Order: sequence, then C-alpha cells, then structure tokens
Amino acid sequence: MLGIAACVSPQQQAAQKEDLLAAAGFQVRVADTPQRLAAMKGLPPNKFVTRVVNGQPVYLYADPLVCRCVYFGGQQNWGAYRQEVLAKQLADEAQMTAMMNQEAWEWGPWGWP
Repeated sequence: MLGIAACVSPQQQAAQKEDLLAAAGFQVRVADTPQRLAAMKGLPPNKFVTRVVNGQPVYLYADPLVCRCVYFGGQQNWGAYRQEVLAKQLADEAQMTAMMNQEAWEWGPWGWP
C-alpha cells in the first residue's frame, strides 16, 4: 500500500480527499473574495480543524492548492467521511490482495525463478 501511495502527487491526494469530502456531504465555499481568501489562509492547509458553532462541532478543511476553497460540515458529515475513508481503504486492500494472488497464481506450476 505504501508503494501505491508514494506514486500519488500531493495534488492527486488532495483531489482524492476532496472526492471523499463531497461524497460525505461537506459543503464547499470557494475563496473568491479577499475576506474568504484571508479566512482560508488562516486555516492549516489540507488539515481538518474543528470549531464549535452554536454548541455544535463544525469541521473545516482548507485546500489552497487544488480548489482554493474550504469544505465544511457537521458531525453527520464527519461520520460519513470517516466511513468513506474506511471503505476506500478496504477497497484498496482488496485490490492489492487480488493483485498479489494473481501474481502468485501465474508462478504456481513453474515455481519462482
């Protein structure tokens, strides 16, 4: 799995994370005004930050490179995002296992060189 992740650029990783955020129902706000741009720059890039608004947690994710935007969502969105991440990890592991089994199958009758 580490070998696969090492081949992905930071922009591709950010885009993949944004796909998961969108699937989990996070809302997006583009930093298209000086005020929004300043607010986005005040957040750590490509990291989650939690703020409490009206007694409820709000999860923020700033992306200054790919979309120049901030994703935000509540507790339900965060839970859905975590489920999306887990599902992706399981799918990646299943794909890697299938590839390893395919390679082992091809060598079966002849043994290793």
